[in-house]
Amino acid sequence: MDYLSIPTANGTFDAIAAGPADGRPVLLLHGFPEAAISWEYQVAVLGDRGFRAVAPDQRGYSPGVRPEQAAEYGVDELVGDVLAIAGALEWSRFDLVGHDWGGAVAWWTASEHPERLRTLTAVSTPHPGALSHAMRTDEDQQMRSQYMRDWRSSSTERQMLANNAEALRRMFEWKVPPSRVDEYIRRLSEPGALTAALNWYRASRPRATIEKVSVPTLYVWSTEDVAFGSTPALETENWVTGPYSFQMLEDVTHWIPEEVPEVLTALLLEHLNAF
Repeated sequence: MDYLSIPTANGTFDAIAAGPADGRPVLLLHGFPEAAISWEYQVAVLGDRGFRAVAPDQRGYSPGVRPEQAAEYGVDELVGDVLAIAGALEWSRFDLVGHDWGGAVAWWTASEHPERLRTLTAVSTPHPGALSHAMRTDEDQQMRSQYMRDWRSSSTERQMLANNAEALRRMFEWKVPPSRVDEYIRRLSEPGALTAALNWYRASRPRATIEKVSVPTLYVWSTEDVAFGSTPALETENWVTGPYSFQMLEDVTHWIPEEVPEVLTALLLEHLNAF
């Protein structure tokens, strides 16, 4: 495993990487409240298979890219980071993988810059258009998404870090190794880190209507996901015009990359090797 510092005009991103420098490039984006190491297994296996896999700590998670204002965490900025990182790595075209918030950023990137992507893999997160529609029309998804509004409160940091970050620990549903959870909490306990991560929720969005995605897409969703219900998951196929594969994992929670890393990696490799 390589540990990188990726300098861009937006700041310097920390990242983990594996594989030959001239391998087929794959960029993996993490979600909340995690970090690049959530992809450690996938990065290692992809690197062993000859891919050049890079997983950055995203905006707010990398200390070198941690603006204070919530407005600096909008969709334009997050997609811009993806392109800036790819540019710094000298990748003209690459495969993009994202989980949770990373999945949302991946969908937006694929919609707005399809010419830059070879494939898209979204884990847990449905297409934002499908999710937005479900949040307006589906009572189940409305209840699941309430946390997005709740976390905009200024008291969220205090509540999440109280009692040795008990609320953050419960969030992982005991499906992520305790040592990994400890590392996430250590990072988010640094001054300003949790606020930066929560600013993803506090930024105003969306600033535009997202379009359908034309690149070859794999969407992996799990039946025990507390954040995303079946309505937007099943509707996502209507938002992809290119080749599309939907994989439903039974009895798996939201934390797919770390709960069932072997299963997800096998699906990812199959998708990558098909295009």
